[in-house]
Amino acid sequence: MIGINGNKCINLISLAALIAFGACDSSDGQQKNEPAPYGPIPTAAQLNWHEMELYGLIHFTPTTFQNKEWGFGDAPASLFNPQHFDANQIAAAAKSAGFKGLISVAKHHDGFCLWPTKTTDYNITHSPWRNGSGDMVKEFMEAVRKQGMQFGIYVSAWDRHDPEYGNEKYADAYREQLRELYSGYGELFTSWHDGANGGDGYYGGANEMRKIDRSSYYEWQEKTWPITREMQPTAVIFSDIGPDTRWVGNEKGIAPETSWATFTPIGPDGGKAAPGHIDDRFLGTGKRDGKFWIPAECDVPLRPGWFYHPEQDNQVKSPDQLFDLYLKSVGRGAALNLGLAPNTDGLLHPADVAALEGFGIKLTETFATNLAAGAQFEASNVREGDTGHFGPDNLLDDDRYSYWASDDDMTSPELIIDLGSTKTFDLIRLRENIKLGQRLDSVWVDVWNDTGWTPLARATSIGASRIIPLEEPIIAQRLRLRLFAPVAVALSDFGLFRVAQTSYSLSETVRVGVDRANWQMIDNDFKGGDPALAVDGKKETFWLTAETDLPQQLVVDMGHIHTLSGFGYLPRQDGETAGLVSRYKLATSRDGITWDTTAAGEFANIVANPIEQYVAFDNKVEARYFRFTVDAIASAEHYRSRVSIAEFNIYNGRADRDL
Repeated sequence: MIGINGNKCINLISLAALIAFGACDSSDGQQKNEPAPYGPIPTAAQLNWHEMELYGLIHFTPTTFQNKEWGFGDAPASLFNPQHFDANQIAAAAKSAGFKGLISVAKHHDGFCLWPTKTTDYNITHSPWRNGSGDMVKEFMEAVRKQGMQFGIYVSAWDRHDPEYGNEKYADAYREQLRELYSGYGELFTSWHDGANGGDGYYGGANEMRKIDRSSYYEWQEKTWPITREMQPTAVIFSDIGPDTRWVGNEKGIAPETSWATFTPIGPDGGKAAPGHIDDRFLGTGKRDGKFWIPAECDVPLRPGWFYHPEQDNQVKSPDQLFDLYLKSVGRGAALNLGLAPNTDGLLHPADVAALEGFGIKLTETFATNLAAGAQFEASNVREGDTGHFGPDNLLDDDRYSYWASDDDMTSPELIIDLGSTKTFDLIRLRENIKLGQRLDSVWVDVWNDTGWTPLARATSIGASRIIPLEEPIIAQRLRLRLFAPVAVALSDFGLFRVAQTSYSLSETVRVGVDRANWQMIDNDFKGGDPALAVDGKKETFWLTAETDLPQQLVVDMGHIHTLSGFGYLPRQDGETAGLVSRYKLATSRDGITWDTTAAGEFANIVANPIEQYVAFDNKVEARYFRFTVDAIASAEHYRSRVSIAEFNIYNGRADRDL
């Protein structure tokens, strides 16, 4: 293994992995004529992570009780009191979906700790839950293990509550929080860290902006991650730079078609990388010649947001949507991390439970039967040595690490597959023996027609798992694989499957917007661009203003008085981040003279999760005019910036419809 700073190092995991791989037993390697590993190879902990494929992340803090997406750090501990909390209900629902693990958000950015930590008073013991004697992390851990799943921990490095945030005292306290969690909750499969570090917050009442040097403040490589290696050697460390698993670069749950497990993290300036301080151009695709084995994780919430919001009860992803995400994450060599959000009772909403169960049924029924079982193989080459050890029959034994291998000089072998009779399928699954590295550049799949071979599908970056969905089911008996690699191939799995058709019903509550046809923009401070693009009903277009000083106001006359229930700001949907609004105020008026502030706050996590930012008013409002004030832009270093709006809606009701 090569450390993230380029130094050679072998820790307990990599040493165990080398022994498991046979790399230290030269006589055994000579006897079996094993192919030499190619490029970086995974550690034992990374192999475990690959085999899990699917797990979840539980967001539950006082933020839930504030109906916010990120807590500011000012919520009193007394607010946290989920009177019907049931960790077993949450874990059982996750298990029904096929999850292999759950990660407890032991502390999010609001700084509230769900375990009785000694590092801060802002923790579970100062809440009324369990009369101040509870430990929610422990209850999650026990419920997860009861379901036979693995357990992980997420502790936010950013803390918007702690008055010491930004100095050395807090950084030391953060490392002590990790030590507490590493020592008290058994073996972990992951220690999860995100890149959100520094910004405005409560900070013990200071209510100010604090920035840190993300490249050095936490001393990740020097002081922090060595604690993980020592105390939790079975845990993969996740962040946008790894060092064990990396962020895929979006919160949509989707990896690119080509996504290599190999990656070389560097800082945005070409120097040392750190969480939140990285050249992110290759987060999704990885690098074919990457120096380290750092595969991608695809994270996405089950609902639009990571935290529970009652107005999203009918916006839970359906089993079909979740299955599609599975194909675009696990099916592209990554893992799928699905966010779960308990409600204020401390339970998953029935819609969430139903969606998870439906997804699990679809997943199980789809992959229950490999339609290639019993197939006969004709390989253009089988590696010299034990034919049983290297032969293509290993592709059907449901073992990720037995494999068909070619000789070293046969880097583009072919495999003809006879299914014995015609089979109908729409999914093709391939896997490599990744203990020997990610070897294949590409695979071509052909189907035999009466007169010859016809191209059917192709794929790159096979790795731990590659699922190729076909546009429509195909009926075939004979197939051919053409494999291309710089070295001998080591293919471990071939499968054909048919997507299961399952039933699922859900009603969706949609918001009804005020007709924008007669809107007139008045007293508009913003200059440049076409403001009509913000109200044209097209998500793909957006109004981008000229650079302007902030704050700025957009004032609109809606034509006559309406009863208003909330508003929605949709950020630009083209993947760019310029102009995304982060802090806002919305005021309303009946006459355009007397104004009342109706809503104010922040659009948290808008860069990573650019969904419509819906804000429900506390009470319905009668108004003809509204004034939208932009106070700050996400990621802006100063208060002069451009502003972008894809769609701006004012809502006056809700309606139900069946999906």
